[in-house]
Amino acid sequence: MSSMSSLFMKTPSHANPFHKTPINHNTNKPILTRVSTRVIQPTTTRGVKTRVRCGLIEPDGGKLVQLVVPESERDIKKRVANDLPKVKLSRIDVEWVHVLSEGWASPLTGFMRESEFLQTLHFNSLRLGDGSVVNMSLPIVLDIDDVQKDRISGSNSVALIDSNDDPVAILNNIEIYKHNKEERIARTWGTTAPGLPYAEEAITGAGDWLIGGDLEVIQPIKYHDGLDRYRLSPSELREEFEKRNADAVFAFQLRNPVHNGHALLMTDTRRRLLEMGYKNPVLLLHPLGGFTKADDVPLSWRMKQHEKVLEDGVLDPENTVVSIFPSPMHYAGPTEVQWHAKARINAGANFYIVGRDPAGMAHPVEKRDLYDADHGKKVLSMAPGLERLNILPFKVAAYDKKQKKMEFFDPSRAQDFLFISGTKVDRTFLLLDSHLSTKIGPFFPLCSVLILKGQCRPISL
Repeated sequence: MSSMSSLFMKTPSHANPFHKTPINHNTNKPILTRVSTRVIQPTTTRGVKTRVRCGLIEPDGGKLVQLVVPESERDIKKRVANDLPKVKLSRIDVEWVHVLSEGWASPLTGFMRESEFLQTLHFNSLRLGDGSVVNMSLPIVLDIDDVQKDRISGSNSVALIDSNDDPVAILNNIEIYKHNKEERIARTWGTTAPGLPYAEEAITGAGDWLIGGDLEVIQPIKYHDGLDRYRLSPSELREEFEKRNADAVFAFQLRNPVHNGHALLMTDTRRRLLEMGYKNPVLLLHPLGGFTKADDVPLSWRMKQHEKVLEDGVLDPENTVVSIFPSPMHYAGPTEVQWHAKARINAGANFYIVGRDPAGMAHPVEKRDLYDADHGKKVLSMAPGLERLNILPFKVAAYDKKQKKMEFFDPSRAQDFLFISGTKVDRTFLLLDSHLSTKIGPFFPLCSVLILKGQCRPISL
C-alpha cells in the first residue's frame, strides 16, 4: 500500500468539487437556503432529498488569508524586526502564529484587537465590513504584562520572537487593551473551576493586557520534529483535493489513535456520500497537533499509528488525506467545536463529522462530564457563520460480540454489544499490534507499532 508521504505527491488532474445544503439533524431534513450556485442534480438518501452544488466551498470572508511574507522580503523583515520592541512568544503563542499565518482563522489578519475579542467572547462570531457574519468562537489573542506594555508604549509595531530570541513575525498597527482573564475563562468554558488544561497553561498566569494587530510572519512555521511534511496549510489541502478530483471533502478530527469504531464511521460516511450522488468524496483525517493535555497520546505516536492505518488498508489511501491541524486544544466543548468546524471550512471541507461530547473533558473538580454529550452537534447545526457546512453526527459504534467486530449499535439487540471507551483504551494501551491474538485486536487497527510500548496486555471483552 501507499505510504503516508505518497499521499501528497503531485499528480495532474482536473478538479470538479461540489458541496450540498446543510441538514437539520433534529429533523433529518435538509436546510434549504437561497444560493447562487447551480443545482447539479437532486438525489434521495433514506428519504431525504439533498442538492449537490458546484464549487469548492469558499473560505470565510471569500479569500484565504496568508500572512507569510514572500521569500524575497524575509531578510529585510528580519532587519526591521531587530530594531523593534520585542515580545517573546510561548510555545502556544507560536502555534497560534502558525494558525493565523496559514489562514485557518480567515478572515483574521493577526491577533485579535478588542472589538474582535469582544465579538468572539459574546457572539461566537465576527461581523465583516459588508455585514456578513463568520463564525469565530475562540479568542486568538496575545498577552503581555505591565513591563512589556510600558516598554512598547508609543510604538506602532513590535517584533514577536521565539524562545531562542529569533524573530518570528512583526505585529503592525497594534492595539493594547485589558485582559479580563476571569471573564475570558468563564465565557469560553462555562466555568472558572481550577484544572482546565488550556486555561492553566496559557491564561491564569498570563499578562493583564492583550495586544492585537496585523501579522507579517517572517517565514513558515516549522517544528523540525519529523512531522512537518504532514502539516499542510489550507491552501495546500485545497490543492490536494483538486488533484484528487474531490467532489466532497469530509473532515474528521481526533486527538487520539484511530480505532475500528472510527474507521467504521469514516468508511460508512463515504458510502453515504456516494449514495447522495457524489462521485469521489475524500476524507480529511485531521489530527490535532497543537497543545494537548498531558494524558493525551503524543502526536508523534498518533501519526505513526495513522500511517499504519493507511498502509494496512484500514482506510483507503486513494481517498484519504492525512494532515496535522496546528491549533492548540482548549477542551471547551461546544464552544471549541465551532472553531474546529470553521477552520475546516477554510481548508475546503464541506462536511464535518462530529461525535459525542466533541472537544469535551471530565469536569476538573466534580465527578461528571463538563458538557452535555449531545450539545456539540446541536450547537454546530445552529451556530452563526457555519450554515455552509454540513454536519454529520457521529453514529454510535460498539463491539458486536456475535460478529466479533465493531458495528453500529443496534438497540434491538443491545445485549450483544459492548461499549469500549476509546480514550480509556488509548491511555492503557497507547498503541497495539492489530495482528495480536487478543480480544482488543478487533477494536484497534494499530499495526506493528509495538516498539512504542514494548509490550501489550490483553483485556477481556
